[in-house]
Amino acid sequence: MKGLIISILFLSASLSYAGTYRWVDENGQTHFGDRPPQNVVTDEVRLKAAPPSVDAEALARKQRLNEFLQNSEKEREARSKVVAEQEARAAKQKALCEGLQARLKYLSRVSGIYELNKEGERVFVNDEENERFRKEFKARVQKECGV
Repeated sequence: MKGLIISILFLSASLSYAGTYRWVDENGQTHFGDRPPQNVVTDEVRLKAAPPSVDAEALARKQRLNEFLQNSEKEREARSKVVAEQEARAAKQKALCEGLQARLKYLSRVSGIYELNKEGERVFVNDEENERFRKEFKARVQKECGV
């Protein structure tokens, strides 16, 4: 349909530029054409192209298309926002896990774990508490990081 309209517009434009002629034959009938016949008096006619009509249905289609495009853009922006938030959470989780894993690695290397007393002095815990603390910390890393 759209191609038909475009070809009609081109055809009408080419007709108006090529010239349109009017003549009356021997029977008194008026004729129009793009080439005047020989030995006949002709008048060149200027055709004015009719302005394109805009119907209500076309306006409604255009409105629906614009609404669709606006809604699509809003949905795309919302999806982008969700993806950005997910990426930010993933980056934060990755940084947390890297820190926890580094601390777990450190704890596996040190021979003794200590606590600070009220005076700020180091008090080393016994071997049982040492092992319990390592296991609890390892369980925390596994829970939070899935490692």
